[in-house]
Amino acid sequence: MIIPRPTLYRDAALADPSGPSLRKDASVLVDAGRVVWIRSSTDEGDLPPSVHVIDAGGSTIVAGMVDAHSHVTLPGGSHWIDRGADPPEELLEVAEHRAGVRWARDVGSPLALDTRDGRRRALALRVRERWQSDPNRPRIRVAGTWIGHSGVLTGGLAIEADDGPALLKAAWTQLDDGADFLKLYLDGPKKEEAPWSTEDVRAVVELAHGRGAKVTAHSGFLVGARVGIDAGVDSLEHGFELDSDAVAQMARQGTFLVSTLAIFRSWASFAQTTALPRFVSDEGKERVARRRERAIESVHLAYRAGVQIATGTDFGGGSLRANHLAWEVEALVEAGLKPWEALASATVRGGDLLGETTAGRIVEGGPADFFLVHGDPLSDPTALWRVWRVAWLRD
Repeated sequence: MIIPRPTLYRDAALADPSGPSLRKDASVLVDAGRVVWIRSSTDEGDLPPSVHVIDAGGSTIVAGMVDAHSHVTLPGGSHWIDRGADPPEELLEVAEHRAGVRWARDVGSPLALDTRDGRRRALALRVRERWQSDPNRPRIRVAGTWIGHSGVLTGGLAIEADDGPALLKAAWTQLDDGADFLKLYLDGPKKEEAPWSTEDVRAVVELAHGRGAKVTAHSGFLVGARVGIDAGVDSLEHGFELDSDAVAQMARQGTFLVSTLAIFRSWASFAQTTALPRFVSDEGKERVARRRERAIESVHLAYRAGVQIATGTDFGGGSLRANHLAWEVEALVEAGLKPWEALASATVRGGDLLGETTAGRIVEGGPADFFLVHGDPLSDPTALWRVWRVAWLRD
């Protein structure tokens, strides 16, 4: 049995997304998966006799990122909705190949029969169980499956609820199954109408909060966003259509926005690689471009209003994969955030959303959840693509 030695990462830069400047000449000592100290490379003091020194000169240490919007059991691609009906064993295999971020927040996975007790549960609950004892796997929070109105999510992806009592029952079921939080789908069969009333959604929020859980809501259209905000949901996913009144209320209430702007970049790529009319036709391209422009405007409004913005890949909901969070950081910069602020959305703000004080942060005494890149991600988000080393991976 190999006993891990203390490891010193020497002479790196340190990316703290609370500001625009790197801390240079930094050394970080790690032991037993924890950060022992962070010091100047010229003032390291006495080192453990068995320490393994890694020359990190020229690299930048970045906190393990938080993918705050993902579907770890969905394969993605241009047929991502259809793929939700694939055999459960194939969908579970998708999750096993996940890599690149330290925390994952799964916001919806298909239901499947659990042979242990004959109940149908969200597949991501099984993934969470598998990953709990594996330090190489991401730490994960799971919403269970989607809760939506009938006629919206095809392929049997969602638990359907067409009125307030059914919505509340669905929420109870998900929490009883072990979901960490709830995911409501606030797009209805008619784009101009929310699927449920504010009172119906508020009842779910009160139920969840009473059981120590949070509620998030898919928000593709403004009408649904308004219902969710008025009902007190803890966060909105996507927020593709927001206005100044909505973001002002979100800021006052502390409602998070979880951006997923990069999916529009993935959809644009489908226009070159598929024959699906929704992506390749002139009408389809125009519709995607229009929605992308509106979504960027919404994120910009939220940013200007002071809304807390976390971010995610929407892994499984397009062509983005688990290690493509850098693409979303780039998209946030396009929406007006400074690069260091966009990195904060992918690290510390994600940790704040999860309620995990060490997620997305590098602190003495905290977990050694960081990776090293070449470049300065506080000024250049493309540096996040150039991963040199990942500290938490073990052979």
